[in-house]
Amino acid sequence: MIKANYPVDQFAELRTPFYYYDLEVLRATLQEIIKQTSGDPFEVHYALKANVNPQVLAAVREAGLGADCVSGGEVQAALDAGIPASKVVFAGVGKADWEINLGLDNDIFCFNVESIPELEVINELADAKGKTASVALRINPNVSANTHHYITTGLNENKFGINLSELDKVTTIVKGFSNIRLVGVHFHIGSQITDLAPFQDLCVRVNEIQDYFESQGIKLENVNVGGGLGINYEHPNHFPIPEFEAYFKIFREHLTLRPGQKLHFELGRAVVAQCGSLISRVLYVKEGTSKNFAILDAGFTELIRPALYQAYHRIENLSSDRVEEEYDVVGPICESSDVFAKGYSMNATKRGDLIALRSAGAYGEIMASQYNLRALPKAYTSDELR
Repeated sequence: MIKANYPVDQFAELRTPFYYYDLEVLRATLQEIIKQTSGDPFEVHYALKANVNPQVLAAVREAGLGADCVSGGEVQAALDAGIPASKVVFAGVGKADWEINLGLDNDIFCFNVESIPELEVINELADAKGKTASVALRINPNVSANTHHYITTGLNENKFGINLSELDKVTTIVKGFSNIRLVGVHFHIGSQITDLAPFQDLCVRVNEIQDYFESQGIKLENVNVGGGLGINYEHPNHFPIPEFEAYFKIFREHLTLRPGQKLHFELGRAVVAQCGSLISRVLYVKEGTSKNFAILDAGFTELIRPALYQAYHRIENLSSDRVEEEYDVVGPICESSDVFAKGYSMNATKRGDLIALRSAGAYGEIMASQYNLRALPKAYTSDELR
């Protein structure tokens, strides 16, 4: 079993809060992805929105993954990390002109296009450069991901993508654009999906959509099914690597690829979440009338997921082996929503104890803010601290 390893003695010398990435866990995760996709026409693009720590991106590049980007900044970060432009896909419902031009100038693999107006702008900008833009149409399959409503993205009511009712109009428009090359279709139904049934439903819908495009005389070279595979936040020690075998098996068995087609995936959280922890110190233990508060020096400025999504992160006291007691674990931010957990049982806690908020490698450091004029957290890796 691969477990996160904490050099607590070295942690004690560092200013908290900070992020810690166990690169052994990350590399083991990447190797499992490689193992489960070997021999298939599968291409995995790492979703940079989860984490752009330079050492994390270096490990992703070394493993041979491509990049899934949702901003010009992420496109540039992928290129700076040495990920080939030929493996970069650029999604996002609101691409600015300069971001599209960045993609065109670097001849990225493709733009995942989410609307007719975006198609028109890409065609216009590509024409001005004398280029042809490769695009995949992001289509809403109207498949429910059965996850938090903030991270459900594949329904007709969401702001993302092109609805099925628009396909006739979109395909007609694409055929009339001389600076657009349609290379595939793209889907993404949501994030933190742990019940794999929605992915099987997606396969059924993709097969139907493929039939539609063939009826229009359009041959697609690529199918991109996005990402969304969830992780086990409750038991990161027992399940440090997601269920990649079962995940990829669903697409292998239920999605019908045409000869020569490639199937693309955009995995983010599943790649990096379990390798990262937010390390904090206990500032005070405050006794309330009916509960005790463990007040940390980390807050939602460092890890916003609990406040934003009511998300759970396992919390471990790295300094204590005493009997467990119950606490509301909170941060120092001047907002009542700055709470990591209520009524949480962990080893008895005192001022100065080191606390690890687990499974924070995805949507942790990347979403940190300077609200209350707090400094952005530093980050360290297991390659630095041994």
